[in-house]
Amino acid sequence: MIKEEHEVAMLGAPQSPAPVTTTVINIRSDTALPDHIVWSLFNTIFMNWCCLGFVAFAYSVKSRDRKMVGDITGAQSYASTAKCLNIWALVLGIFMTVGSIVVLVFIYVAVYRR
Repeated sequence: MIKEEHEVAMLGAPQSPAPVTTTVINIRSDTALPDHIVWSLFNTIFMNWCCLGFVAFAYSVKSRDRKMVGDITGAQSYASTAKCLNIWALVLGIFMTVGSIVVLVFIYVAVYRR
């Protein structure tokens, strides 16, 4: 045994007549509240038609801040707004991208025929 272990073994349990009091600390588990920050970042970088991706990213950051402070209700509110904006940004981004490709193909075909 090392010296510290020997000293602890020699001391033994406390011999005080007073009752032993315990302290219980309740640590809240991290709530599984999604803030959609990765999805918002993707929409900000790739699908940022009408700046919806950037606005969704701002709401995601606000949701994460509220979650860190402990305001679960506020975090849920910002997260649901970010989710809605992300859905619209993704749908609008897909439609605008496909529409742009179709228009470019029609322009290319029109120029090629001349």
